[in-house]
Amino acid sequence: MLSGSHHSSIQAESSPAPLGTMPAALGRVPKRVGLSLFWRTFFLLALLLLGSILAWLQTLRALEFEPRAIQTAQQIASLVNLSRAALVHADSIARVSLLKTMTDQESVHIVPREPGDRFEPFDTDALGRRIVRELSSRLGPGTVVANSVNSQEGLWVGFTIDEDTYWMQTDRSRFNQTGGRTWLIWLATAAVLSLAGAALIARLINRPLKQLSFAASRVREGDFEASSLDETVATSEIRAVNIGFNRMTQKLAKIEQDRAVMLAGISHDLRTPLARLRLETELSVSDPEARAHMAADITQLDAIIDKFLDYARPGNAQLVPVPLHDVLEACMYGLKDRHDIQFNVNVSDDLMVLADEVELGRVVSNLLENARRYGKSVDTGIAVIDIAAKERDQWILVRVRDHGLGVSKEQLSCLTKPFYRGEAARTAAKGAGLGLSIVEKTISRMGGTFVLTNSSSGGLAAHLKLKRAMPT
Repeated sequence: MLSGSHHSSIQAESSPAPLGTMPAALGRVPKRVGLSLFWRTFFLLALLLLGSILAWLQTLRALEFEPRAIQTAQQIASLVNLSRAALVHADSIARVSLLKTMTDQESVHIVPREPGDRFEPFDTDALGRRIVRELSSRLGPGTVVANSVNSQEGLWVGFTIDEDTYWMQTDRSRFNQTGGRTWLIWLATAAVLSLAGAALIARLINRPLKQLSFAASRVREGDFEASSLDETVATSEIRAVNIGFNRMTQKLAKIEQDRAVMLAGISHDLRTPLARLRLETELSVSDPEARAHMAADITQLDAIIDKFLDYARPGNAQLVPVPLHDVLEACMYGLKDRHDIQFNVNVSDDLMVLADEVELGRVVSNLLENARRYGKSVDTGIAVIDIAAKERDQWILVRVRDHGLGVSKEQLSCLTKPFYRGEAARTAAKGAGLGLSIVEKTISRMGGTFVLTNSSSGGLAAHLKLKRAMPT
């Protein structure tokens, strides 16, 4: 059907192929979930900071463990020694009063220790075992430390006074290490501050890249004025990148301006002598056949100039809702009376696409003309062209297909390259090899996609993916 200015021959097959064979590039694109640069940087910084916080937390707990165990053992030993000394040097009447005062004011209970007392050992964790060892070294080897005695909770220490054994009970919370709630509060505070810092750092890193990405997108669309970056930023590396990008944009704008002037000159300077040559040919050449050939050559030169101008046309396109069926009808109108082409159309009247109507007409006409030139059947000499379209989500998928031999896989990827011609086109070249390059560039300019494939049942198919517009 088509090529850079080339195509293949055609096998006769009149029924349009289903659109279900459209390539994946124009069908459903698999959704890919990914993180933006900001969130990726934020999560990495957050993991790093939270890991550091946890490491410091464990380090502080380890460094606190030994001093707290010794401090707790010293407090308990001092309390036991003071209680023992007070009881030893008090008479029986003062001892009762002293025990009551210790119970009321210090929450310290002194009770006799009975042989049948049941107690739960205090050394149930690492800190408890360290405290027990420290107390044993300070109070003597017979020291007993318990979590509960006869099912009564508390911190119990067994000691002796003149061969008599006693229990001292006090509130265990007086000697506990810093509570878990306190650690959680500090950890939560540090985590919130760390996450806020990570968000700020990620934003500072991401902002210049986001600005650069936006400016690059504007350059891609041909809007050079809106692509300027700040050249006064404080960071030297970013400032250097912004200055380089701005200079590159200025050079591209100058090149674009020079190209427009050059193309205007080509259009004016070449067409004037071509028109004069055509007139002189008609008036001075007497041989009708030679005159016809010379006129055809001049027409071909004029068409080549049009192709160059179409290919170099600026990238901005005004997209409006366009009825696809009407555009196709207008493009096929001048070819329907030809004996060497046949159309099979399967396009609904209500399909609307967002496009530039003139540009879309050029695209369709280019595809049909390539099919007419290079897609004729060897047996019948007729180019049979199937045109089909359907809706899919927010897109309109269009396929223009012939029934010929197709092209080789090696040639298929080259057909949209500028100035490339396939074998069939080289034998009868009448263009500049820009046909499909112009089609691809124009469809891309309108926000769509253009793909060429070999049909499984024979022939070459052009797949167009255009934005869908609601009918007005």
